Amino acid sequence: MSDWLTMTASDLGRGIAAGRIDPVALTDCYLDAIEAHPDSERIYARVTARRARAEAHAAAERARLGLRRSLFDGVPISWKDLFDSAGVATESGSALLAGRVPEADALVLRNATAAGAVCLGKTHMSELAFSGLGLNPITATPPNPHDPAWVPGGSSSGAAASVSFGLAACGIGSDTGGSVRIPSAWHDLVGLKTTSGRLSLEGVVPLCLKFDTVGPLARSVEDAAEALALLEGGRAADLRGASLKGCRLAVLQTVALDDLREEPGSAFDDALSRLSAAGAEIVPLEVPELVDAMALSGVLYTAEAYGLWRDVIEANPDAMYDQILERFRAGAGFSGPDYVAAWARLETCRAAWDGAVAGFDAVLMPTAPILPPDRDRLLSDHDYYVSENLLALRNTRIGNLMGLSGLSLPTGTPACGLTLLGRPDGEEALLRVGAAAEHALT
Repeated sequence: MSDWLTMTASDLGRGIAAGRIDPVALTDCYLDAIEAHPDSERIYARVTARRARAEAHAAAERARLGLRRSLFDGVPISWKDLFDSAGVATESGSALLAGRVPEADALVLRNATAAGAVCLGKTHMSELAFSGLGLNPITATPPNPHDPAWVPGGSSSGAAASVSFGLAACGIGSDTGGSVRIPSAWHDLVGLKTTSGRLSLEGVVPLCLKFDTVGPLARSVEDAAEALALLEGGRAADLRGASLKGCRLAVLQTVALDDLREEPGSAFDDALSRLSAAGAEIVPLEVPELVDAMALSGVLYTAEAYGLWRDVIEANPDAMYDQILERFRAGAGFSGPDYVAAWARLETCRAAWDGAVAGFDAVLMPTAPILPPDRDRLLSDHDYYVSENLLALRNTRIGNLMGLSGLSLPTGTPACGLTLLGRPDGEEALLRVGAAAEHALT
């Protein structure tokens, strides 16, 4: 049964369908692993064992009767601590929301439950989701599987750790500026950023509603595709026959390769070679308007975030980690006209992007230009925290600003991910390219 803890969620689902895996035994296996793991309290904010076992028993009965609802029916998954779950605290990694207990599940959680997924519990995260590093001295900082000195990446830090440490078959997180893709890259997982508006935000604690998205952190592209279907109550993308032959892939030269450090750079070059060998045409791409778009992110993100949270924050600012407080308060310096003008300029940049990438199947870049920073130095060095946080999220933020779908894949080099950006609402096509790329990279 220990093999179950490293299998893909899709393979677990197939095992349940074939009668080789009992959902109750599978759920108990995961719950036992969580209880025995020395860092489980740094990964899970709350474990919902009673709910998980009840859902597993129901899944087992459906499997016995041949009435399974989805491939993930009976498969245990984790949920970031910003998805409402009825009767269980949802605090978004912040003391400001301590004791907040919603009355109903988030819509995406309801969809997943209706399809038979087993909810293991809520995972730790960066405070109010406003950091890509995963460092949270207020609640907990999850571990990094590669080096105990490294941060895990955020803000879906516990979601990534729950999967990489074998404490969930799949994790559900959110991505506003890279919060699914950064921890996925630093844990060698597949992370899917969905298009803004594709998945419901009902019952999801917000950060920036115009950029917030929901997405899975998984062990395979197939798992990511199945999880997307689970969250929206739809059908998974058909990945059969996916190939890179005839694919045109752009390598983004503007911004994305600046200040690229040695290990991510070498991993990216090696990944490009393998994609080319698998039949893809690799073409360099410049999008000059992207420089303007990146410069707008300060006003677009901080003004909305502070606008949403100002009253709660200023009622008890001492309850916050000072770095996150400072980032929110930066939004106070922008006016309404500043914000409107920034959005107008961003729409122009998006139009330029759409024209530049029209002939490509995906746009490639390193998921992060850096390796995970040192946790202790981040706690003691303000300038280091600010620079590393901004650099960690720089490449992933391109996908959010341009309103795209995005997929981060492991490259085979620890903590170095490869990002593929697709079209808005183009997840199915992107997942097919991603499945072919995954095969080439492994």
